[in-house]
Amino acid sequence: MPLPPSVAREALHTRHIDLRGYRRADGLYDIEAHMVDTKARALAVDGARAVAAGDPIHDMHVRLVIDQDLRIIDVAACTDASPYPVCPEATRSLQGLKGLRIAAGWSKSIRELLAGHRGCTHLTELLTPMATVAYQTLFDVRQARPTAVDASGTPRMIDSCHAYASDGEVVRRRWPLHSIAHAVQPTATQTSLSLSKEMP
Repeated sequence: MPLPPSVAREALHTRHIDLRGYRRADGLYDIEAHMVDTKARALAVDGARAVAAGDPIHDMHVRLVIDQDLRIIDVAACTDASPYPVCPEATRSLQGLKGLRIAAGWSKSIRELLAGHRGCTHLTELLTPMATVAYQTLFDVRQARPTAVDASGTPRMIDSCHAYASDGEVVRRRWPLHSIAHAVQPTATQTSLSLSKEMP
């Protein structure tokens, strides 16, 4: 179902992000991201670089090479278009990701590692959705493993999102012992009978 129609409007900016996951012949996995920003009108960046309408103001690629435990083995990044000539130098900062594991706290870790002048805002932005693509790419691997549980034995997936709500259908079906049933609301007839018993 598409979005409802909007009012008359003018296109100004378009960002395309392409995210893909691959199984490699060496047993590792490539997670790749490509981002392109374009403007509907020509512009000059800081009076130095002229960008024609439709030409990329940002054109950036990132590849994370990960193992089955979501640990980053290698990183490659390149910036083919950027506002300033110095921007491509920031790709070097992503080498600091080697050895990190994509897990809880991932977004916080990359913000700390690539904060300020050490990194590039746009490359850092790409790393957050790359984490979820990594999880999806290794779906079969994760499905074959035992369900991760917390100290109480409750599956960690429960209440991690709307679909895995503890009182929802998915949890009732997959983990019935950990399901919280909806409170049963009395019917109108039951309420009427209850009230009639209480009345003198």
